[in-house]
Amino acid sequence: MPTPQEKATVASVLAPEELGELQAHWRAANYLAAGQIYLRANPLLQEPLRPDHIKPRLLGHWGTSPGLNLVHTHLNRVIKARGLDALCVWGPGHGGPAVLANSWLDGTYTETYPDVSRDGAGMAELFRQFSFPGGVPSHVAPETPGSIHEGGELGYSLAHAYGAAFDNPGLLVACVIGDGEAETGPLAASWHADKFLDPVHDGAVLPILHLNGYKIANPAVLARIPEDELDALLRGVGHEPIHVTGDDPETVHRAMAAAMDRALDRIARAQRRARKEGATDRPRWPMIVLRTPKGWTGPHEVDGRPVEGTWRAHQVPLSDVREDVGHLRQLEAWLRSYRPEELFDAEGRPRPEVLACVPDGNRRLGASPHANGGLLVRDLPIPPLERHAVRVDAPGKELHEPTRVLCGLLERVMAATAGRRDFRVVGPDETASNRLEALYEATGKAWQAEFLASDEHLSRDGRVMEVLSEHLCQG
Repeated sequence: MPTPQEKATVASVLAPEELGELQAHWRAANYLAAGQIYLRANPLLQEPLRPDHIKPRLLGHWGTSPGLNLVHTHLNRVIKARGLDALCVWGPGHGGPAVLANSWLDGTYTETYPDVSRDGAGMAELFRQFSFPGGVPSHVAPETPGSIHEGGELGYSLAHAYGAAFDNPGLLVACVIGDGEAETGPLAASWHADKFLDPVHDGAVLPILHLNGYKIANPAVLARIPEDELDALLRGVGHEPIHVTGDDPETVHRAMAAAMDRALDRIARAQRRARKEGATDRPRWPMIVLRTPKGWTGPHEVDGRPVEGTWRAHQVPLSDVREDVGHLRQLEAWLRSYRPEELFDAEGRPRPEVLACVPDGNRRLGASPHANGGLLVRDLPIPPLERHAVRVDAPGKELHEPTRVLCGLLERVMAATAGRRDFRVVGPDETASNRLEALYEATGKAWQAEFLASDEHLSRDGRVMEVLSEHLCQG
């Protein structure tokens, strides 16, 4: 068995060619993320940068983007290698440049918005429209391919991830949790959603806690406590943490690949025990703790002050490049450090090695039908409402409780969806007191923790969910 404080080893099965492909994809995503924040012209740096190539107002969040790009790159790898159906919830959704960059790279952005082609002209439009009048928001927004989580909803990412996994037994839901949102009340309660996840009928959630050290202008709590204290916290909510830490790209890529493989192997083992061997104990699910510098690969310092790895990298590391020639040259050196000529051909199309890790078709994160509800909508088998109507022969003669009447309808829907499992009732521990207890004739209450002889209606595969956190219920 692995030790509680398991760390991903640097040793990995990555062949040199695959490592190079992962690094190429990550570099391309970083280049595209930075380009969206700064450039409105000259996207391939085919000439020296001039002030008129720069947007007049610079908006966006660079600090979290390299970490999100790393996760996206490595999710691509395991999805393609293992044939997974997957979804990712991007908790630090203010890192919109990263999610947009990756959906452009995998082709789903162009499929959704054909005017943003996957070439130099489309790259120029991708850059120009970002956080620009008539363009797209700087946060991950509903129109972003592959996203179900709006970028400003700090604290709800993990709840949304579990919501996507419930009754989706073939789905892996990765969830990147920012170290700032990890301090919120909704996120604190969401750690307990694993007590409701049935390894037989539900999918799996892989939390990835990204500790880059700072939220906006202050240190992040979980990034500054001792590692053994952090591990005790995460084990206490039912997870086994796997740590990936570093600032050397090659080392981190190898460690991240090993961590992903280890986590997914353990998820597969837990699901196999429950589905094939009949195990009923609650799995201790893996998660990844990723520590990389805020603003990784960006400017190390600006005007003599440190930027990479500090709070100064949170948004726009170089903010006055149109007026300051020195900053303009520093921006150009930063962008050229990704060697875009190696990543894109003369027409601006991603080279084959950049796309080697990208899965095909609907397995691309930007194309997952689980992120587009319109592709999966099914009508609920709702019985004719008149069957549940209250007969009133004369005013003031009948006494009824509306929620009991409602529950008759809900119980029939619950019973009719027992096989397809696409209907649940969620509430803050008030099912019976709200006169909805007839639901228990069709299903039990979801529960994966301890059972006592005095308990009633608890079930490992139940579809009534009670938890007192209204944040978690809403998520």
